[in-house]
Amino acid sequence: MPTLKHPIYNIRFGSICLSSLFFSSSYNMLIPELPAYLSKLGGAEYIGLIIALFTLTAGLSRPFSGKLTDTIGRKPVIIIGVIVCIICGFLYPILSTVSGFLLLRLFHGFSTGFSPTAISAYVSDIIPSKRWGEALGIQGLFFSTGLALGPAIGSFIKLHYTFDVLFYSSSFMAFMAVILVFNIKETLINKQEFKLSNLKISKKDILAKEALSPALITFLAYSSFGIILTLIPDWSEHLGMGNKGLFFIVFTIASLCIRFLAGKFSDRYSRIPILILGLTLLFISLIVMGYFKTISGLLIGSIIYGLAIGVLSPTLNAWTVDLSFPEYRGRAIATMYIALEAGIGLGALFSGLFYQGNVIRVPIILYACSIAVLIAITYLLFKLKTK
Repeated sequence: MPTLKHPIYNIRFGSICLSSLFFSSSYNMLIPELPAYLSKLGGAEYIGLIIALFTLTAGLSRPFSGKLTDTIGRKPVIIIGVIVCIICGFLYPILSTVSGFLLLRLFHGFSTGFSPTAISAYVSDIIPSKRWGEALGIQGLFFSTGLALGPAIGSFIKLHYTFDVLFYSSSFMAFMAVILVFNIKETLINKQEFKLSNLKISKKDILAKEALSPALITFLAYSSFGIILTLIPDWSEHLGMGNKGLFFIVFTIASLCIRFLAGKFSDRYSRIPILILGLTLLFISLIVMGYFKTISGLLIGSIIYGLAIGVLSPTLNAWTVDLSFPEYRGRAIATMYIALEAGIGLGALFSGLFYQGNVIRVPIILYACSIAVLIAITYLLFKLKTK
């Protein structure tokens, strides 16, 4: 049996998955409490920069993390990203001014710009190609679990202790993540010693041509996520939903439930048909959320949206790895992540500019986003026809 020759469930894979969980929990456990913390410092007008600065640095650092992943190794790049989280957890209580906080948010973004790129490359190195979708689905399951658990843990800590304890707890989570990967074996065969020239980025290091197709689908699909993050809290309140976070809880649970199966099916039936399925679910979810202006309609839409993202995420990761050259795998994965962050960022920006606090416009924005999803489906159908 293939599973006996190439077992996915081994110590190395388990360590990288658990490390992903602790890493994503580390930085995400701060998110619910940071607006209140910044307001306490006297910077309430800068709350919008909490995510923006973090995402900006994450996106800008992707080409560097991709190149370093392919030169100095997967493991050092994973560790660099996690160490950034450890340092930031200790610096938040020290740099207790508005400008110091915003500077830290900028620095903290390097963590997600580095570690996820190298983690995906590492997983693809230790797993046979026929099971990439399954393996990346499982790893994504742990990462997403951390994203879901982190805010709950962070809010619980802040409820019973101080902000300083919350920040130190974030550092501890990151410390656990680095311990788990410290002793795993490096997988890059032609590993190089770090040189300053490794930080010199050319055009070919920014975008991998071989990964442009999955990057395009990622951009078109994840523009919806930027819209969801920007509009759903206000839309939930407008519909009379008491807990604004309920949408995201339901969405996360639905996404977690399907990730493993989606990755496995993409290995069996190929990537493009599964991506078309995910995009179709995404299109339906946006129409449902825009058309049914009720709490139940919104929650049904969140379930379908969660299933869509749960299908798309591991399949897009696996498709990117499929198309990558082994010696430039980090660059290809970084290209896909650049597209993801650009989609989220631009989706949030343009929806916010059109929205302007007028909730009547929310359905229009959701319908407009569904057009982008239809473009992605059309592109994949064309590729499927020309294969």
